[in-house]
Amino acid sequence: MSDIHIDARAPFHHTAALALLAAHAIPGTEEIDGTSYRRAIAVEGRQTVVTLLLSNRGMTASFDPPISDLEAAAAMVRAWFDLDTDTAAIDVTLSQDPRLARLVRHQPGLRLIRYPDEFEAAAATVIGQQVSLAAARTFASRLVTAYGHKIKDLRAFPDATTLARRGADEIQKCAGLTRARARTLHEVAVRWADGPLLQGLPAHEARHALPGIPGIGPWTADYLLVRALQHPDTFVPDDLVARRALGLEQKAAAERSKAWAPYRSYALLHLWTDAAYL
Repeated sequence: MSDIHIDARAPFHHTAALALLAAHAIPGTEEIDGTSYRRAIAVEGRQTVVTLLLSNRGMTASFDPPISDLEAAAAMVRAWFDLDTDTAAIDVTLSQDPRLARLVRHQPGLRLIRYPDEFEAAAATVIGQQVSLAAARTFASRLVTAYGHKIKDLRAFPDATTLARRGADEIQKCAGLTRARARTLHEVAVRWADGPLLQGLPAHEARHALPGIPGIGPWTADYLLVRALQHPDTFVPDDLVARRALGLEQKAAAERSKAWAPYRSYALLHLWTDAAYL
């Protein structure tokens, strides 16, 4: 087993980070116990299980089987958890809005934690369309059990090639998704089978490309900019949790969010965290 300590740029709200991870954790792939988070993951193309012990100063990462390139592993974790971002400066900007000022005081140092794999982000987002977080975790767990590669006592989330080889009907029967959702998930797998589609794209290009995939609309596209690309300035105006937190309809929420530029994604994260995670 190989261990590394990774410092976070202060402040780091590790409790909120764990709460976000717990809300989306897929049984069989991810586990959370107190201040530790464990999951199957690929590092530099090699499958391993990472255990992260979080604190307000950062985290200790352990890899089993061991990873030889610890520098690459540390860089991956830093990017995954957004640890180098100056959240103090972001919080100062967001605090200018009275609605957000209270949230910033209570939960400083929130991070845009992305999915560690772009296809997993796209697939999990499709699975989670118009269902509860609990239902989404259940559907995803069924796919993991059926198609995920076993690593120690966990399984990796199925890769795009694996799901692309399965028909939409098989995916529907396996996961319990609606037929429309299964078709979208299969199409996403086919599109991602040759590698990441969004990596390296400017946000506006990624945002423009995604709705061209059947079953992916504005909410999914905006959500993926936040959770897959960690774009700092994306708001999701038709997100129900955000709109309820603001007490505004879609158009008014979009207008309100303009004042939070260039950190609208972090403002959205504050709303989500207050309403759904903590």
